Amino acid sequence: METVAPNSINISLSDKETGLVDSDPAKLDAGALFVLKSKGSWLHCGYHLTTSIVGPVIFSLPFALSLLGWGPGILCITLAALVTFYSYNLLSVVLEHHAQLGNRQLRFRDMAADILGQGWGKYFVGPLQFAICYGAVIASTLLGGQSLKFIYIVYNPNGEMKLYQFITIFGAATLVLAQMPSFHSLRHINLVSLILCLAYSALVTAGSIHIGNSENAPDKDYSINGSQGNRALGAFNAISIISTTYGCGIIPEIQATLATPVKGKMLKGLCICYSVIVTTFFSVAISGYWAFGNEAKGIILTNFAGDDGNPLLPSWFFLITNIFTLLQLIAINVIYLQPTNELFEKWFANTKMDQFSIRNVVPRLIFRSLSVIIATFLAAMLPFFGDILALFGAFGIIPLDFILPMLFYNVTFKPSKQSLIFCINTSIATVSSILVAIGGVASVRQIVLDAKTYSLFANM
Repeated sequence: METVAPNSINISLSDKETGLVDSDPAKLDAGALFVLKSKGSWLHCGYHLTTSIVGPVIFSLPFALSLLGWGPGILCITLAALVTFYSYNLLSVVLEHHAQLGNRQLRFRDMAADILGQGWGKYFVGPLQFAICYGAVIASTLLGGQSLKFIYIVYNPNGEMKLYQFITIFGAATLVLAQMPSFHSLRHINLVSLILCLAYSALVTAGSIHIGNSENAPDKDYSINGSQGNRALGAFNAISIISTTYGCGIIPEIQATLATPVKGKMLKGLCICYSVIVTTFFSVAISGYWAFGNEAKGIILTNFAGDDGNPLLPSWFFLITNIFTLLQLIAINVIYLQPTNELFEKWFANTKMDQFSIRNVVPRLIFRSLSVIIATFLAAMLPFFGDILALFGAFGIIPLDFILPMLFYNVTFKPSKQSLIFCINTSIATVSSILVAIGGVASVRQIVLDAKTYSLFANM
C-alpha cells in the first residue's frame, strides 16, 4: 500500500472497492477524530455550507453595486456565484478522487501538503486559512456587538453603555457555544442559521422596496461618483467585497464531516447552499441599490436609519432584523472557530482516552475559551476591523477560493493544456491573481482614507 500523509486517512483496497470507506480511528489525530467526525449527511453539509457563506456581510452588496453600477455590478455578483460554485465543486471532486485512491484528506492544509508539497500546507495554506477563519470570528464578534448596541439604542436612546461592552456580551454567548464538541454537533444550529439568513434577507428586501416606494423615498441616482481613477479603484474594492461575501475557507473541513461514501454528497450540499445564495444575495443587492442608488452605505441598514436621525422604518423592524442577524452571527462564529478547535484538539487531546474524559475536556475548555476571549478583545479594541477584513479578502479569500482549487485540479488530474477545463481553470487563476494585487492596493487605500477615524476601543 502506498504511503500517505499522517493527517490523511489510509484506506485498504477492499474498502475502496465496496465504496464503504470509513475512518480508522487508530490512524487519526485528535483533531480529526474528535472535531471532524465523519457522520453527516448531504443535508447537514448544506447547512454547514450555508452558514459559512451566507451572513450579514450581504448587507454590503448594495454598496458594492453603487461602486460598479447596474450592469457591471449584477455581472460581478453572478460571475462570483458561478465561479465559486465551480471552484468549490472542483475542491470536492479532488477530495473524492484522493479518497477513492485511499487517501481521504480532511483539511485544507492536508490537500495542499499532499498535492503541492509539505511546505505549501505548513507555511502557506495553513496560516492563510487560520488567518481568514479567525479574522471572520473577530469580524462576526464586532458585528454582533454592533447589533446588540443598535437594539439597546432603539429602546434606550440616552443609554451610556459603550460598544466594547456589547462586544463582551456577544463574546460571552459565543464562549458557551464554542464548547460544542465537534463540527457535526453544529448541524441543528446551522439549520436554524439557514432559516435566520432567509428571514433577515426577506426583511431587508421588503424594507428596501417599502422605502423605495414611499413618500420619503430618496432621490435615485445610479451614476458612479468620483474621478475616473477613484471610480476604477472603487470598482476593484467592490470586487474584493463581492469576493469576500462568497468566501468560504473551510470547504475541505466541511466535506470531512460527511459520512462515507462521500461521492456526490458535497454537490448536493452546494446546491442547497447556492439556492439560498441566489435567494438572498440578489434580492438584498438589487432591492437595496434600487432604493438608494449611489447613496447606498457600507451596510444597507445604515440607510434605513435615515440621514437626519429619523428612521425610515418602524423600530420593530430594526429590532427583529437585528435579533435575527445577532443569532446567526453566533452560528457563524462557532463554525469559523472549527479550524482553531481542530488544531487545539490535535495538539492537546489524547486519542487513547475518551473525548469526554477529564483529560480531554479540561484542555478543550481552556483553549477554546482563550480563543474566544482573545477574539472578543481584538473585536473590542479594533472596531474598524471591517476595513482590515477587506484586505484579508483580497490576500486570503481570493487565493483560497479562486486560485488554489484550480491549481489542485490541474495538478491532480493533469488535463491536456489544450482542453477546455485546463483553459478555464488557468484563466480563472490568472484573473484572480491580478485581482489579488489590485484588490489589495484598493483595500490598503481604503484603510488609509479611513485611518483618521481609527481609535482603539472606539464607541462606533
